Amino acid sequence: MLYDFYGTMLTGHQQEIMEMAVYRDLSLSEIAQAEGISRQAVSDLLRRASAEMQRYEDHLHLVERFRRVGVILDDIGEKAGAGESVPSSFLLQAVAAIRKEL
Repeated sequence: MLYDFYGTMLTGHQQEIMEMAVYRDLSLSEIAQAEGISRQAVSDLLRRASAEMQRYEDHLHLVERFRRVGVILDDIGEKAGAGESVPSSFLLQAVAAIRKEL
């Protein structure tokens, strides 16, 4: 999820390597061969890029907020999906909690 939120803040080269590792599930050796660099260089780049994205999250908390809003929406969905009448007070509390996250 960090890459989904903060990947665009990485350099183009970091993005390319991260996408090979995350989305295409390539091994360090496969990435190294494709990029003409060592496995150690790929490992270092992935470690630095991950640390950079974690620093962004530590400051901005976007992933954390996204997850908390997801929990609130899941609660609403469970109540509505179970055929229960969803009290307006519950909905108002949920809306307030979501607003707080924004």
